Amino acid sequence: MKRRYGAIYAAPQALWLAVFFAAPLAIIIAYSFLKKSLYGGVEPVLSLDAYKAIANPNLLIVGWRTLWVSLAATAFTILIALPCGYSIARSGNQALRLFLVIVPFWTNFLVRIYAWIAILGTEGFLNDFLLALGVIADPVQFLYNQGAVIVVLVYMYLPYAILPLFSTIDKFDFTLLEAARDLGATRLQALLKVLMPNIRGGLVTAVLFTLIPIFGAYAVPLLIGGKDSYMLGNVIADQVTKTRNWPLASSLSMGVTVVTGVAAILFALRGRKGAPRIAEDTGLDASPGSTLVAARAVGTAAGSAAGTAGAPS
Repeated sequence: MKRRYGAIYAAPQALWLAVFFAAPLAIIIAYSFLKKSLYGGVEPVLSLDAYKAIANPNLLIVGWRTLWVSLAATAFTILIALPCGYSIARSGNQALRLFLVIVPFWTNFLVRIYAWIAILGTEGFLNDFLLALGVIADPVQFLYNQGAVIVVLVYMYLPYAILPLFSTIDKFDFTLLEAARDLGATRLQALLKVLMPNIRGGLVTAVLFTLIPIFGAYAVPLLIGGKDSYMLGNVIADQVTKTRNWPLASSLSMGVTVVTGVAAILFALRGRKGAPRIAEDTGLDASPGSTLVAARAVGTAAGSAAGTAGAPS
């Protein structure tokens, strides 16, 4: 009889998840439904006060700000990571370029944040450079605002987006782009209609790897941001360390977990959903085996459109 070792192989991973993920999450869920103790901690009394407190208008403003900053930072990260991943995939020295992408991971997280403070400060490198060029007459405060937070968040999480995008683009058959170009598609049309649908999995992974940690960011808004950059991560930290309102901190943590979990599920479902948009536009099968046909269809459609536009009326 053939033995099945699947359960044995999965046991270490299951134990790891149970101890370091499921158990802490269960504690947070339990604390969110308990009553705040007078001197901090919780009392073993069921209460919904923590969830009622989330409806506070000030917390809702912070939640909206957190969502806006997270989406903006994620969007800029993906916009920068896409050409970087494409360039690395088409490069002849991928190892060197990947090494340069990974190098920032060798430096402590806080060190990189303080490096940006040295760059953006009123006496930092950027102000000194602009003053030397005569662009500005007095130092400009680039720090302690939402713009600075977004810039530093993009820098911090850019490698998390570049690596999955490079991994996906590197497996793409670039002759499909050439086929689309030969049949009349512009460079932009070939990229949007042929490349982008085929790297959707990498895009979804890059978005998840950046949006989820940025949504719960704490150190960057604390050190780089000002009053208009206070985010949910900072609220949770203050409730634990200063106010010692553990139930409210737990309920806010649950809110962040639910939002990021729903976002992850929606992106994952979107990444797996059906055939690429090429199939909708051309009526052709867009499975991996027929991608070349899709590329030709895109080129033919683009060429027909160009011919129609140039034909005399």
